[in-house]
Amino acid sequence: MTVRNIAQAINDALDLALGKDEAVVVFGEDVGRTGGVFRVTDGLREQYGAERVIDSPVAESGIVGVGFGMAVGGLRPVLELQFMGFSYPAYDQIINHVARIRNRSRHRFSAPLVIRIPYGGGIGAAEHHSESMEAIYTHIPGLKVLVPSTPYDAKGLLLAAIEDPDPVVYLEPIRLYRAVKEDVPDEWYTLPIGAARVEREGDDVTLITWGAMTKETRQAADLLADEDISAEVIDLRSLVPLDLETLVESVGRTGRAVVIHEAPRTSGFGGEVVASVQEECLFSLASPILRVTGWDTVFPLKRSEHHYLPSASRIAAAARRTLES
Repeated sequence: MTVRNIAQAINDALDLALGKDEAVVVFGEDVGRTGGVFRVTDGLREQYGAERVIDSPVAESGIVGVGFGMAVGGLRPVLELQFMGFSYPAYDQIINHVARIRNRSRHRFSAPLVIRIPYGGGIGAAEHHSESMEAIYTHIPGLKVLVPSTPYDAKGLLLAAIEDPDPVVYLEPIRLYRAVKEDVPDEWYTLPIGAARVEREGDDVTLITWGAMTKETRQAADLLADEDISAEVIDLRSLVPLDLETLVESVGRTGRAVVIHEAPRTSGFGGEVVASVQEECLFSLASPILRVTGWDTVFPLKRSEHHYLPSASRIAAAARRTLES
């Protein structure tokens, strides 16, 4: 065991994967010489060489296009797109080629690649560096979408994604990279894709979230505990596939739920969670399922971030409203 933050856990996972399998390559902007914009790939080029940890041109469509060719040709590329706002030029490659190749080729080919995308606000960056648009990737058949929120999960989910025979979009919450540390096993281990984690058990209301918003959701649960309100906190970890069984068990028991994400409200993934849960739990619900989200605006600059991102107080207030019904 070694105490690691999320950035270090991801680096360790990549180190193990590169050392274990020569088919694994890391490819993207600045991943080599400078170790990535967040230094997540720091030291890997020196250890494995420039032919396996490869700096790409500033061309996201080209990164995914080349990575797709690598994957179909037998490699297992791990691509980095730096920021979610930079990933949009690659969307054509992802939706039309990466996600469809197994179906298009009638299973003769697959694309076992991982697309790492740092995402989210809270670090004082500009708009294209702070977006949280995970829903556009969950809508593509053929993709898995993972979002870790702890160092332990970050390593185990990334190694599972690298082993997976199909493409995985792996979203990394920027403001959590160095915000939390915990013991992480040094050896290779994987976590099941499609399994949520019940972070905190409770009886009165279920708080459902993922990624960076787990921090504020934990704080909200603490605020509610001070009022003798027992909140269950569920970290989805995997958006696609979604662990509906865990959600249904929890909400069916508490009868109340709040879904939290920092993406804009309209067509955010929270709407899918709400619809899926209420289809199964309608007769168990004591009040409507509520959402606490970002606003339907372009992500603001630094001075206004705190107005945009859901806060612990907003989450706790929504939980109280479910208890008033």
